Amino acid sequence: MENPLKRTPIYPLYAEFPEARCIDFGGWELPVQFSGIQKEHEAVRARAGLFDVSHMGEFLVTGCFAEAFLQRLTTNDVAKLKDGQAQYALLCYPDGGVVDDLLVYRITNDQYLLVVNAANIAKDFEWLREHLIGDVALEDRSDAFALLALQGPEAAVILRDATGGGFDGRELTPFHFATGVPVGGAKALVSRTGYTGEDGFEICLAAEDAPRAWRALLAAGKPYGLVPAGLGARDTLRFEARLPLYGQELSSAISPLEAGLGYFVKLDKGDFIGRDALLAQKTGGVTRKLVGIEMIDRGIPRHAYSVYGDGRRIGEVTSGTQSPTLKRNLGLALVDARFAALGTELQVDVRGKLLHARVVPAPFYKRTPKE
Repeated sequence: MENPLKRTPIYPLYAEFPEARCIDFGGWELPVQFSGIQKEHEAVRARAGLFDVSHMGEFLVTGCFAEAFLQRLTTNDVAKLKDGQAQYALLCYPDGGVVDDLLVYRITNDQYLLVVNAANIAKDFEWLREHLIGDVALEDRSDAFALLALQGPEAAVILRDATGGGFDGRELTPFHFATGVPVGGAKALVSRTGYTGEDGFEICLAAEDAPRAWRALLAAGKPYGLVPAGLGARDTLRFEARLPLYGQELSSAISPLEAGLGYFVKLDKGDFIGRDALLAQKTGGVTRKLVGIEMIDRGIPRHAYSVYGDGRRIGEVTSGTQSPTLKRNLGLALVDARFAALGTELQVDVRGKLLHARVVPAPFYKRTPKE
């Protein structure tokens, strides 16, 4: 008998949207769209979208050595965090490959919240557990928490209205968070973070409180054009902003430096797992680089399509689509570093045909801050 798909606390509310379509996403029954990927993508770029991302994992790390533990396990510098701050970081294997990418929230000096990718929850938890040090407790709270993402230029005013005017998210600077924020009568941790390239917030709260928070946000956002958005738009939005997807731009075989994430690898902070390999990569120069590509011939570059240069295979597409915002056929590709310069002519194998492409700047989209 097959294992049933897991469902988030918001799942029963999907039925309120007749055009909602769910798919199996890593063992979860999640909406790929509510009203259409293009429509939802455009709403987030122009107004706002609300995502149910409750499939993501949440771990609590506590104890007087919590900071030292996370310094040893993650690539970023946890010691620079103050209470109420968050940072993007990566867990690496000793060879520099990536276990996962994650967000680290410092609640207090001995209490941290980690948000990890849904498909990696079990693997990440075991990796962290294997490396525990004295007086550090690790707890998987993924089933206890729900996570909503409110993204787009109108996100701050919608959040203000959803809290009855009691919280103005504009007071939060990026990668800062507040706790005890009343969203639809529920207390939530609200951070100014996201995965779309737009301004926005991620709202973490008790699973049982998620449905009323979801309803409150949609009601508050109705005058501003807020729409519920699914996985399809989440993927096209993050792609345009060159935000990595684990399993495509990052993996056990792709290092943060190859993926262009060197900013989040603090080699001068002291020892951490993977540091020696990453230092060697930086010193010697990476042999592969993640680049943006644009098709010259007609065709769309898709994940795992082979990329050629000078008549030989030099890499592959990690993500690609026709950009909903820019209407251009674009991709991200991990290629031989000798072919990574802007303007370099490449070829992409699209269903057996070698089509011309060139290396272009990425991210493909950068938001214009709202007045």
